[in-house]
Amino acid sequence: VQLQASGGGLVQAGDSLRLSCIASGMLFRSRRMGWFRQAPGKEREFVAEIGVNGATTYNEDSVKGRFTISRDNAKNTVYLKMNGLEAEDTAVYYCAAKSITGYTWDYWGQGTLVTVSS
Repeated sequence: VQLQASGGGLVQAGDSLRLSCIASGMLFRSRRMGWFRQAPGKEREFVAEIGVNGATTYNEDSVKGRFTISRDNAKNTVYLKMNGLEAEDTAVYYCAAKSITGYTWDYWGQGTLVTVSS
């Protein structure tokens, strides 16, 4: 299984970015997918999850209604659209795939760096 994340970069506060994560080596449509992030000096934190039926869950304390997770099963890709970026959103963003049972995060991408300048 491979998860390839992309789309990070250096942006200014208030800008938007869309992260992408292409999955291979697994039956993508059967997996819950998610995004996590790790800011400098902090632990990795959950950002968002999308179920096989498209149901979504967010860490509202962090994203405050600004982020949207989506998936395209035909492209084996999960997205994270981030609007109104803040300096506090600066982090390495990781995509992840859950186990078939849906209980554990079994697979991780390599991360893509998002830097937001204020």
